[in-house]
This record gives sequence, C-alpha cells and structure tokens, in this order.
Amino acid sequence: MSTGRFFVGHPLSAGMQLEADPELLAHLKARRARAGEMVMLFNGHGGQYEARVETLQKRSATLSVLDHIPGEAESPLRVTLLQGVSKGERMDFAVQKAVELGVAAIVPVITRHTVVRLDAERGAKRQAHWRKVAISACEQCGRNTIPGIHPPVDLREAIAHPLDGAGLLLAAEGETRLRDALGETGHVTLLVGPEGGLHPEEEDQARAAGFTPVALGPRVLRTETAAVAALAALQVLRGDID
Repeated sequence: MSTGRFFVGHPLSAGMQLEADPELLAHLKARRARAGEMVMLFNGHGGQYEARVETLQKRSATLSVLDHIPGEAESPLRVTLLQGVSKGERMDFAVQKAVELGVAAIVPVITRHTVVRLDAERGAKRQAHWRKVAISACEQCGRNTIPGIHPPVDLREAIAHPLDGAGLLLAAEGETRLRDALGETGHVTLLVGPEGGLHPEEEDQARAAGFTPVALGPRVLRTETAAVAALAALQVLRGDID
C-alpha cells in the first residue's frame, strides 16, 4: 500500500536508485514513512512510478524506483484560466482548486482593481510559489501532468493572443448562458477578475478581444469562488465530471 504521491523534479526510470532531494525527504518524514514502505512518484512527463523506501535517516533517504504505471487524469476540455491576482490565500485557493478541477494552464492577470502590485522580482517569486501550490494539488488529486503556471501579466497582454476556442468572461451583467457560450469547442479561455471585478473599460477590451460575458446565477461570488464554480460547471458541460 502506498503512503503517498510525490512530485520529483528530475528524470525517473524503472530500476533506478533515487537519492531523495530535501523536499521529498521532508515529505517522507512528515508522512512518517519507514524503510520498506511504498510510495508513488511522478515528474510531470507521463504516468507515475511505484517506488520503495530503502533507507530513511535524519538527513537522507534512498528509494528504489520500480514499475512505471501509465495513465493520466487530464480533462478532455482544455481550459486556460486567466485569473485576476488576489491577495495571498485567496490566490493560492484559486490556483489549488483550479488544478484539482483539471485546468490546463493558469495565467495570473494584473488589472486596475488588483490590490497586489508585483515588480519583476516579486512576480517571479509569486510564480514559483504558485507552481508549488499547483504541484501540491497534483500530488493530492492524482494528476501526473503539472498545469502551466505563467508569469503575471497585464490584462492587455493576457488577452492580446488570438483565442483558440471559446473565450468566456465572468461578468455580473452577463446575459449569455455558460452552455450557449461554450458551444462545441474543446478549448476554453476563462477570464476571472480580481477582488472588485474588472473595470468597465477592461470588460470592453475583453469583449473586443472575443470574450463572451457570462454570469453564474443571481449571486455575487468572490473571485476565488467564481473561478471554482465556473470550472466545475465547464467540466460538467464538456469535461469529465458526470
């Protein structure tokens, strides 16, 4: 029986001996793993590997990588989430739940109402942090592919690229049903504003770029709740949630 699933950021192959890096060592110790116990490892390059803990000491651990187990848990609906950057735990929550709900990529977006201001250095640090949140979510939910976590960008840059499939803008005044805006496409770009939503001029820019305003019922949702609700609905409509 496996004691956990862990991401390893380097090549894996059946039959190799693996020296645990500090992060994997910390995970094993937190799980109170013991020599002889089995774990699952994945590196984002397809499938996962069964591995046996051979030694576990205070500052080191070794594992034997055994069989490769093919298989993915990716949705047939490819969703790119353009998420307005929100404060601390709210953004972490949005990233975590988006990964659990099968999102293919996340682009953190800076808008007029974004409270958090990120220069290049801080933006890179936040990107690295959000990638760790995404990896942790993959470990928990069984995904073997790590969604792309892009650097934070200005809204104009985020919507400048031609849409591949449907572009959906969550808006309180949206009159189009989510099902109707989705159509038959297999690729969706979902734009969710930060706390306070998008400025009216930004909504106009998104419409001009091909995004269709859609609403999620009569209640006003927090930014992190709105992303989760929309992604869950999309997976029911065209993804892999029955």
